Amino acid sequence: MTFEVAADAYDRFMGRYSGPLAVRFADWSGVAGPGRALDVGCGTGALTRVLIERLGVDGVSAVDPSQPLLASLRHSFPTLDVQTAPAEQLPYPDDLFDHTLAQLVVSFMTDPAPGLREMGRVTRPGGTVSACVWDLAGGGAPLAAFWRAARDLDPEVDDESGMPGTREGELARLCDEAGLNQIEDTALTVTVRHPSFEDWWEPYTFGVGPAGAYVRSLDEVGRMRLREHCRELLPEPPFYVMATAWAVRARP
Repeated sequence: MTFEVAADAYDRFMGRYSGPLAVRFADWSGVAGPGRALDVGCGTGALTRVLIERLGVDGVSAVDPSQPLLASLRHSFPTLDVQTAPAEQLPYPDDLFDHTLAQLVVSFMTDPAPGLREMGRVTRPGGTVSACVWDLAGGGAPLAAFWRAARDLDPEVDDESGMPGTREGELARLCDEAGLNQIEDTALTVTVRHPSFEDWWEPYTFGVGPAGAYVRSLDEVGRMRLREHCRELLPEPPFYVMATAWAVRARP
């Protein structure tokens, strides 16, 4: 599993984008105190931290199947309710949370509709179930330049664009399939500054996620070709990357 990595590696790879996205996502989801929230697929806690700021540590729970990522979160918040679990099997009773959220998770669920249905199960009537996924199919994801370069060199590469939820309207369809109600969707965009090409490129070599696994699958020559083609596609540094995620919110 390509997310069984050190927390620092994950943060340097995706945290630079997921941190600012978490604020936009929590706003869109309507998270405000008082209340109780669950972060599904919390990773190292980009969204969890925003939820704690708004609801307090006693009002937040977090789950993820990756032990290395959870260890970092437990270290940061020793009293936080942190559980090891996949989205499809949440270790909570019915109707417990006011907000159940999954940031950048649905595309990695083993079965997205049952995962969203399970999120609805643990959310109280009138509460909110929310999810967001990078626009990998439409070219708006922060990985867009990387996968474009990879496709140029290897047209058969699996560029994540076929993963669940990565197309406009697909998250809403999955929520409908999960039996959720009052479904609304939107696009959330954040902008991240990269001071140098190496700042952008190095995290791709850490083996995180499908992109990191692809880089590690290449030999030294292949990695160098990919690295230099990415450099050709990106602006001169410092440069900015605009990253867009599809987001959905619904009621159980």
